[in-house]
Amino acid sequence: MIIDTHCHIFDEKFDGIREEVINEALEMGVKKMIVVGYDYQSSLKAIELAEKYDFMYASIGLHPSEVLKEKDKSLEWIRELYNKSKKVVAIGEIGLDYYWDKSFIEEQKDFFVKQIKIASDLNLPIIVHTRDSIQDCFNILKDIKIRGVLHCFSSSVEMAREFVKRGYYIGIGGVVTFKNSVEIKKVAEDIDINYILSETDCPYLAPVPFRGKTNHPGYTKFVVEKISELRGMDLEKVEKILENNANSLFLIGDNDE
Repeated sequence: MIIDTHCHIFDEKFDGIREEVINEALEMGVKKMIVVGYDYQSSLKAIELAEKYDFMYASIGLHPSEVLKEKDKSLEWIRELYNKSKKVVAIGEIGLDYYWDKSFIEEQKDFFVKQIKIASDLNLPIIVHTRDSIQDCFNILKDIKIRGVLHCFSSSVEMAREFVKRGYYIGIGGVVTFKNSVEIKKVAEDIDINYILSETDCPYLAPVPFRGKTNHPGYTKFVVEKISELRGMDLEKVEKILENNANSLFLIGDNDE
């Protein structure tokens, strides 16, 4: 079974074709999907989809790029949404993003730490977004005992090893199929496969041969195939290991539901 551990299937790009896309993903072997919110409204949509489909789960949280828009400084809405649905399996995506705007770094850190505390209180893993901010993310997370994944990992293999040493998973998406994506290929080859998760981040970052088009959960298949190729491992074995990894982190295995 293939699991897309990070998708935004609620995105407006799927309006009118959502059911078709979901069915196509199922036909391609992607049998579970974690729908990830980035603010209150998207988190609510993630829950609505997770409640509608048995094979979907929700992650709720505030993305670093959204923190200046947030009026609820306590983020109490995260706890409220969690209490409304048993399908919430993670807090995220949360983290730090210095790519677009470095003018509110301290606010990003503040909300990141708050959400880590909420996740800890609820005994949930975190889904971490980190863009051009890996060292600050590491400094915050290195001594915290919490389960989590570095979503759409884009840093060095050395940094990946440091996170794995501390029990964090590494999320690998369509970028691993890009011709010039040298570093993430090294990560996919090098780190312990028991700490790798497959994802799409759809509708963004579609893998080859769909690069530049709208990504969707079914394309997780191509990510898993690339990881298998890079590691020189049997595809079915890789698929099973990554499935077990996702089940272990998010507690979405048959015995956990």
